This record gives sequence, structure tokens and C-alpha cells, in this order.
Amino acid sequence: MNPWQDARLLNTLANLMFGLVLAACLGAAFWWVSQRPVFTLRAVEIEPAPGETLRHVPDAVLRATVVRGVRGNFFATSLADVRALLETVPWVRKASVRRVWPDGLLVEIEEHRPLALWGDGRLVNTFGELFSANLGEAEESGPLPQFSGPPGTEVQVARRWAELRQVVAPLGVEPVAVSLSDRHAWTLKLSDGTTLLLGREQGMPIDRRLARWVETYPQAMAELQRRAEVIDLRYPNGFAMRSLAMLEESGDPDAQAAGKAARGQERRGQESRRQETRGQERGR
Repeated sequence: MNPWQDARLLNTLANLMFGLVLAACLGAAFWWVSQRPVFTLRAVEIEPAPGETLRHVPDAVLRATVVRGVRGNFFATSLADVRALLETVPWVRKASVRRVWPDGLLVEIEEHRPLALWGDGRLVNTFGELFSANLGEAEESGPLPQFSGPPGTEVQVARRWAELRQVVAPLGVEPVAVSLSDRHAWTLKLSDGTTLLLGREQGMPIDRRLARWVETYPQAMAELQRRAEVIDLRYPNGFAMRSLAMLEESGDPDAQAAGKAARGQERRGQESRRQETRGQERGR
């Protein structure tokens, strides 16, 4: 049968061609309309994400970043590209961007909230994520605790710090440093200068081991009439008192690692205090 004599087929082809022409016309019309000056981006509104405040990121910096990085108009601008660009700004943890008809963008910003200083000089936020920012700004409210551990353990270390902070609270001290060694042994330093060797998570859980020490420590120290520099809590039925020098000279890999970590934390603390002093002197 000759296809040109098939009315049904011809009807279908005609409808298909009409649809294609119509789609092309609509596409061209949409493109023409979208290029009108009325859709040129003119307004960029920046505000904190719900429940957040902006302390470290100036509005002017965010606005300039958007203006510098935006390509296209209301329709053509890639929101994903704008979001990615904003998240490169120091202190910006997350950005959300949406269009505001007919010529604007609404940007919501969530800042990093610093929790601690990581061993490599970066900061740890309250989600256990690493980020880079000015340490002086991060420590506006006081020195941050110091965390260290193998790569990828930031969340684990942050959670451990929060857990142990509650355990030592009855003593009126704060954990100012917590480290996890390559052998998965924990070391905790308190605000009174005491370093605690907690060891690995085996046998009695670390939080229970520490809680037992918290209960007995005031009485033990009253009897000894002096503060211990290092307390080794890795024993199943008690604890031992040591010095940093003894740790570093021992043949115990965990103790040596703890001693090195404690020395490193002291040096970082001293450097942080020197930077703070220099900043105060420049501000005078």
C-alpha cells in the first residue's frame, strides 16, 4: 500500500510537524521574552538562614561575591553555581539561593559555628566538619579546645569531647584538648593542666572509666596534697600518676603518643596566646 494514500498516517505526520513547529515557536518566544531588560538581575537580598545569625560574614562581601559571579539574567542564572560560589566564602557553611520575580535573588546563609581547633590548624564546627577561617575571629569569645586525630575522625573526636565534658563537669573543669592516636587511644587534657590517658575503647567503656576517676579523684588528691601532671586511667582497677617526661621516655607507644600530643597542645596553646596578644597590641 502506498503510504501517501494512508490518510491516518498523513494525519499523524501533519500533527507531529505542527507540534514541532509550535514547540519551536514557543521556545523562540520564551527566549525573546527572557532576554528583555526587565529580567536583568538587579536585586540580591541576603539574610541568615532561619534560626541563624551572621556574625563573621559581612553582607557586603556576600553581595559582591554574588554580583561578581552571577552569569545571565533571572532565567539563565544557575542557582547551583551561585550557591557553590558563596560556599567558598570563609565562614559560610551552607548557602541556599532562590529566584524572586522578576529580577531578584534571595540568598540564605548558614555560618560555621566554631567548636575547636584541629591539629592541622583548621577549625572544627559544631557538626564535626573541618573549615578554614581566621583563628582570631573564631576565638573572640575565648580560646577554643584543641582536637586531633587521624584523617576522617573529626566527628568522632567532637562527639567524644562533648561526652567527656559532661563526665568531668562535677570537678569544675573543662576539657581543653582531646586527641585520638593512630592506635585509637584517647588522651584528654583538662583546664587545670591535668592530662588523662584514657586508652582504647576496650574492657570498661571510656566514659565509665573516667566517671569512676571523677568520683575518687578529690579524695585521692586531698591525701596526696598535690595535683598530678598526668593520670593514667588505662588500668582496670585504678589509676597511676606520671609526668610528661616519663610518658615520652617510656616504651609504651600509646603513652609516648599521648606525651607528644600533650606537648603539641601546649605549643599550640602558647602560639594561640601569642597571636591573641599581638592582635591586642595592634588594636591599641
